[in-house]
Amino acid sequence: MRKLSLYIATSVDGYIAKPNDDLSFLKIVEKEGEDYGYAAFTATIDTIIIGRKTFDYVVKEIGASHYDNGERDVYVITRTEKSDTNRIKFYTGDLTELVNTLKNENGKDIYCDGGAEVINEPLKNDLIDELTISIVPILLGNGTRLFKDGRPEQILEFVTAKTFDTGLTQLYYKRKKHT
Repeated sequence: MRKLSLYIATSVDGYIAKPNDDLSFLKIVEKEGEDYGYAAFTATIDTIIIGRKTFDYVVKEIGASHYDNGERDVYVITRTEKSDTNRIKFYTGDLTELVNTLKNENGKDIYCDGGAEVINEPLKNDLIDELTISIVPILLGNGTRLFKDGRPEQILEFVTAKTFDTGLTQLYYKRKKHT
């Protein structure tokens, strides 16, 4: 069975975006030649599930080729019907159903990125197997929270912590299996 992995950055106080979906705070840890393990991580996946706002931001900042490169399937979770392009699918259905379907297909692992709602639904249903959380050394004060309230408690198994000279700290956890 394929794993669903969360790989995301947050402020020290738990925000993944400033108000108005502003991700500019991530620039404080940008460093030439440092990708914080992102290339190694993405080599293990062939499918991305991403929120529409995060998708739009990345397309605006980096370009559509970041996702539309023929290397992986991208499911953009949206409330608005939109035509699919190449391997980018705009998905308006049930997210839990999508995750369960994808996990049972053959392939590499699945990357869950961006949007508190997109993260919360699989968390709520105990579907995220691994969490890589990069903590950016900033207190934002408000914005979009990484974790929404109203989920069941989940115990995680600590795997590693890495620190970088930019001040970023990266935590890696696995979901503790129920016994």
